[in-house]
Amino acid sequence: MKRLLLPYRYLLVLAALLQFAGGPVQAQSQERLYHTDLLRDGLITAGGVTMAVTGSMLLTNKKQLTEEDLRNIDKSQVNKFDRWAAGNYSKKAKDASDIFFYTSYFVPLLFLADKEAGPHAKDIFFLYAETVSLAGGVYALTAGLTNRKRPNVYATDAPLEERLHKYAENSFFAGHTAATASVAFFTAKVFHDLHPDSPWRPVVWGVAAAYPATVGYLRLKAGKHFLSDNLVGYAVGAGIGILVPELHKRSRETSWRLVPATEQLPGQSLQGVALTRRF
Repeated sequence: MKRLLLPYRYLLVLAALLQFAGGPVQAQSQERLYHTDLLRDGLITAGGVTMAVTGSMLLTNKKQLTEEDLRNIDKSQVNKFDRWAAGNYSKKAKDASDIFFYTSYFVPLLFLADKEAGPHAKDIFFLYAETVSLAGGVYALTAGLTNRKRPNVYATDAPLEERLHKYAENSFFAGHTAATASVAFFTAKVFHDLHPDSPWRPVVWGVAAAYPATVGYLRLKAGKHFLSDNLVGYAVGAGIGILVPELHKRSRETSWRLVPATEQLPGQSLQGVALTRRF
C-alpha cells in the first residue's frame, strides 16, 4: 500500500509517537487539569489508527473512474444544495489549502512556551495525539465507505489526470477541513481551560473558528469538496477537538462526573450511579 492516507499518513505516526512516548503525566503537587490513562486512551488512539488503516485500505481498493464515466456524468446528478460548486477547479487554491493543513499541526506546540501549560504538557499532548488519531480515523473510514465524486470531476477545464485521480470519489467528507478544525478547536479549548480569566479567550476561539473555515473555502474553490462535505467535516473536526479535552477535565468547578447516587423510595433505598455536570 503506497499511501497509508493521503492527508494523514505522517500525522498518524506523529500521534502514535506522542501517545506512547509521552504517556500520561504522573501525580504532581499541582492538581492535574486533565486526567489521562495510558491503557484507556492508548486503546482509543489505537482505535483511531485502526479506523484510519481500514479506511485507507478501502480507499486504495476503490474502482478508479474512466473516461467513459466522465462522458456519462452531468452536474444535474448533484443535489441542488451543492450543484453550484460542481465544476470548480483551482490548483492554486488546492496548494494553499495544503499549506494551511500541514502548518496547523504545529499550532499546539505553542503550549510549550506557555508557563501555565508546563505542568500539564504531557497530558495535553497525550490528548492531542488522541484527537489527531480520531479525526484521521473517522475521516478515512467514512471516505472509504462512500463514493462521492469531487466537484473537479465535473470540471471540463481541469486536467484529465485530476478528474480521473484515484481519489476522485473521496469527496465526502472534507478531510482537510475536519483535520484543521480538530487541531484548531483542540488548541482553543485547552487555552480556554488553562486561562479561565484571559481576555484573549474570544480572540483564540475566533481564530480557531476562522482557520478551518478558510481551509474549507479553499477546498471548495479547488474543487476538492462540496459545501456539504465541508460543513460535515467542520462539525466532525470541531466536535472531536472540543470533546476530547472536555471529557478528560478534572476541574472541580465544571466537569462531567460519574458519581455514586442514592435514591430514597418508600420503604427502600436504591444505590446506583449518576452522571452529573457542574456549572
